[in-house]
Amino acid sequence: MKIIDVEPGDPRLESDLLPVLRELRPHLTPELFSGVYRDGHAQGLRFSAAYTDDGACAGVAGWRIIDNTGAIRKLYVDDLVTASAVRSTGVGHALLAHLERHARAAGCHELNLDSGTQRTAAHRFYLRERLDIVAFNFAKKLTPQDG
Repeated sequence: MKIIDVEPGDPRLESDLLPVLRELRPHLTPELFSGVYRDGHAQGLRFSAAYTDDGACAGVAGWRIIDNTGAIRKLYVDDLVTASAVRSTGVGHALLAHLERHARAAGCHELNLDSGTQRTAAHRFYLRERLDIVAFNFAKKLTPQDG
């Protein structure tokens, strides 16, 4: 398995990463994904992809380095998805290890992610990978204001 970091504008974003990423984020269109990465890259958003020996994209991680008062510096994982056809083959483990290397190199104090409450299989994976449940995440949907 080979893991690479993929820069904005790389055609593999749409051809390779997006189909895998859509298994977690089905609302993403090529245009929306391109716009999110373009705007998010300026905020630190990066994508890494795991490829099998035969050249297929097997997993995707979206991540960023964040400085804040709670963790001081952390690597936050926006997205972590393994293609359904190759789950439980070590792809997720390899991506997390890749992200941990990035975090350590950047002087991070933790690697952090959120996971939807319905994703119990993912939670079992994260616990096996020695991630702890450390917080609840609260959200409020906002609608555009008429004006």
